[in-house]
Amino acid sequence: MKQGIHPKYKELTITCTCGAKYPTRSTRKEISVEICSNCHPFYTGKQRLIDTAGRVERFRRKYGMDKEAK
Repeated sequence: MKQGIHPKYKELTITCTCGAKYPTRSTRKEISVEICSNCHPFYTGKQRLIDTAGRVERFRRKYGMDKEAK
């Protein structure tokens, strides 16, 4: 490798808006993310269905999953 042409590779902490911190190494000074595996709905099991124009209700009625039908 040539000397003096490569950026400094140093340790830093990735910070999420939920407060979680992850140690890593990078050429950047700091990294902050909006969502991580601790607060992401898919990984926490708190995922919600977003209803767009009644699609979820139509699906539930079509396949007998409607709460009122039971």
